[in-house]
Formats: sequence, structure tokens, C-alpha cells
Amino acid sequence: MSIEVKVPVLPESVSDALIATWHKKAGDAVKRDENLLDLETDKVVLEVPAPVDGVLKEIKFEEGATVTSNQVIAVIEEGAAAAAPAPAAAPAAAEAPKAEKAETKEAPKGVDELSPAGRRVAVEENIDPSKVAGTGRDGRVTKEDLVNASKGGSAPAAASAPAAKPTPGSRPEERVPMTRIRTRIAERLMQSKNSIAMLTSFNEVNLAEVVKLRKALGEQFEKANGVKLGFMSFFVKAATEALKRYPVINASVDGNDIIYHGYQDISIAVSTDKGLVTPVLRDVQDMSFADVEKGIIGYAKKARDGKLGLDDLQGGTFTITNGGTFGSLLSTPIVNPPQSAILGMHTIKERPVVENGQVVAAPMMYIALSYDHRIIDGRDAVLFLVDIKNQLENPQRMLLGL
Repeated sequence: MSIEVKVPVLPESVSDALIATWHKKAGDAVKRDENLLDLETDKVVLEVPAPVDGVLKEIKFEEGATVTSNQVIAVIEEGAAAAAPAPAAAPAAAEAPKAEKAETKEAPKGVDELSPAGRRVAVEENIDPSKVAGTGRDGRVTKEDLVNASKGGSAPAAASAPAAKPTPGSRPEERVPMTRIRTRIAERLMQSKNSIAMLTSFNEVNLAEVVKLRKALGEQFEKANGVKLGFMSFFVKAATEALKRYPVINASVDGNDIIYHGYQDISIAVSTDKGLVTPVLRDVQDMSFADVEKGIIGYAKKARDGKLGLDDLQGGTFTITNGGTFGSLLSTPIVNPPQSAILGMHTIKERPVVENGQVVAAPMMYIALSYDHRIIDGRDAVLFLVDIKNQLENPQRMLLGL
């Protein structure tokens, strides 16, 4: 019985997808829920699993093709795995490829540092990641690097000349197409720049009380909840309380209308090898500090493993981004449409401050709020930042909703 493999239903905001990688070829035996191919959308990479056990009878679209929701991309002959062996006339020849394929399934060294998708490609293609030039952040080897290597790209070159340096006076260049995700990021940044009257206000926060609270209760918090008490949950909860008092910061523009959201869905900017993504913590007004920490950790892990789904990225009424994790001292974050504001956190630095007439060293952080000046006045933006500052400098205010 032939079973059609279709493109998953894509949300309205995603019109199509690109076939990034086929992990199987026509004639291969497949198992139910085994990943057949990766689809790259504007936002995430989706894995398409096999719906049944059988043999991949036909592939209708090759890598690089653009497909849409519910489009048939392959056909599986259900239950045909047992009928796939070669003719009986050449049993010895049939056994040799099996043995060879089994050998290639042994994990090459260095795969432990790869994402699950990258690890699968390395094992299936028997590629040593240490011999592949990484194009990811900090030189990490991505799944795309391994796919290119399997097609005769970077792996052979790296093996023959792993430490080759450009000759003196040479001016090497390389042209690499943008991924769909990177292209979409570029489009949204230009959309933000061209359609929003963006302005940024700054303030600074003394985090001494937050540091003391984490030091005093961090161990008890971790024992009780199974997660560490980080700085991000303080900022998320402080922003949530401030958004309640300044609802225009939580609003969005739709044509000539302003939509006020009676809930706080906070997008958390997460950096991945493919670019910045913003998974959404929903109904943060109802979440505890532990819920926020668990949500952030869960999204960070899913982002690293390439497991973020489209639902994880849909919506959001306000964004928080933390450039401080990379050492940023000050920046002007860009608003994430259709949202109207974004809060930028930065690195914590010990700086001299005056307290009660005395100069003391304190853990200080600059914070920035970029906002759409079409609906948000400078007064509301500044008071919003002051509200966050007051909460973080007096963390008990958050517990009392002040």
C-alpha cells in the first residue's frame, strides 16, 4: 500500500518551505517516525518523519525545491521493507553493502559536540567533524557544514590541508547564499527600520540587591525547583509588572488601530547557529520565577538542538534580549514587529556609585528600551525603564506587585 508523505501544515505567516536535506534516498527502508528530511522555513527547521514502516518508493522534490503546506513530497510503500533485498542470484554481493553500511553507522570521533541533526549526518555519512571547517558561531560545525562535506565540499579540503593559510598578498573571498532563516531575519530588520519610528531610551540599574537575594536564596530555590535562580527571571518578572502599569508598551499597531493586549507574552531572544530566534513565554503574568527559569532553559535547549517549533515562535507582545551574555556594554536593540518595544540587557560591571554620601563599588547594568514612537511617547518609555529599575533595585517590590 502506497502512503503519501506531505509537507506539514504551515501557519499563515509561513507561506512555503525549502527542502534543506534528504536523509533518505529512493529505495531506502524507513521506520515509522524516522526523520526523512529537513524543511527550512523562514523561522525554524522542521523534521518530517516517516508516517509508516516501509520503503521510500519515490521522492517528488529534490533538495533546494520550494514546497507548500500539504504538498506531496514523497511516497512510501508500506510494509515493503522485507521485500527490499537484492535478487537471490547474488547473495554474497547483497551482503557486502549491508556490512559496509553497518560499519559507517559507528559514530566518528567529535560528534558529541554537534547538535542532534548534525550528529545524525556525521554518523550516517561517516564524517569526522574535526576535519570539517565550521561556519557556525565560534567556529562550530553545523549540520549544513556536514551536509556540504558529504557532497564533496569542505571535508576533503580540510583533510588534505587542515591548517592551510592564505598566501601572502592573497585576498580570498567566498560567496555563501543566505539561509531562509537569515533571509527572513534581514527582511524583518528592514521592515522594522522602514516602518517604525524607532527611538531608544537608556537607564542603569544597581543589581546589588538581586545579587544578594540570589546568593542568600539561590541554593534553596534550586533544591525546591530543580533550576537555578538566574538574572533573566528577575528582568522578565520586572518587565511583566511594568507592562501592566504601562500597557501601551505592550501594545501593537495594526493599520490605524492600536491593539492593547490584556496579557504579557514575553519573547526571549536566543542566539543560534542559524541566527537570532525569539521563542515566546506565554502568560508570564501567571508564571512564577521557577516557571520562567524552566521556560527559558527549555527554549535554550530546544534552540541548541534545532527543535524549536513554529508554535514556539508565534506571537509575543514584548521582547527581551540579553547582549550581556556576549559582553555587550551598551546597544540599541531593534523592535521586533508587530511588537512596539524591546528591552535590551547588557553586561554587569562593577562601577563606582555614590550611596549615602559614600563611593562604593556596585554591580551595574545599562538597560535600553527601543520603542515605536508612533504610539509610545518618551514619557511612557522613560517611566517604564524607571519602573523596571525600581523593581530590580528593590526586588521585594516584585513579590508585592509594587
